[in-house]
Amino acid sequence: MAEHFSGPYYVTPDGLQAPLIDSLGSVVRLENVVREDIAVGLAAGARLAGGEPVLLMQNSGFGQSVNALASLVLPYELPMLLVIGMRGTDADDTAENLVMGRITEDLLRMFGITARALPARDPGPIVSMAAADLRAGRSSALLISPGLFGWKAKA
Repeated sequence: MAEHFSGPYYVTPDGLQAPLIDSLGSVVRLENVVREDIAVGLAAGARLAGGEPVLLMQNSGFGQSVNALASLVLPYELPMLLVIGMRGTDADDTAENLVMGRITEDLLRMFGITARALPARDPGPIVSMAAADLRAGRSSALLISPGLFGWKAKA
């Protein structure tokens, strides 16, 4: 991912993406942010300054960021990459995550943000498509399934 996006990279806590976050952290500077809507605001500023912002978040946090996206990013056409851990899908059937698991892709579609599932094998072409979206002035989302990096719900 680092070879496709110059950043900055904003990260909110997401156990699903821990291996990706650890890997990225060895090659790019990661800015830890406590809330997703704040990360969206920082990314919007970075975009205005010429950056290619990348945000890593859980889909529950994506829900937290909806207003910032709808009132800042979309109307002012500030494209960014959203990397979203998809709790409440596949291997994660925890009750508190099921609603966001069902509606995240629909929300992205309503916002006009192209969402692609990141595959376990050969993710390069999907990441390249997201990079092309960003360079064409469109936000894009990469969706991380719970099992992609071996995450399992605690019993």
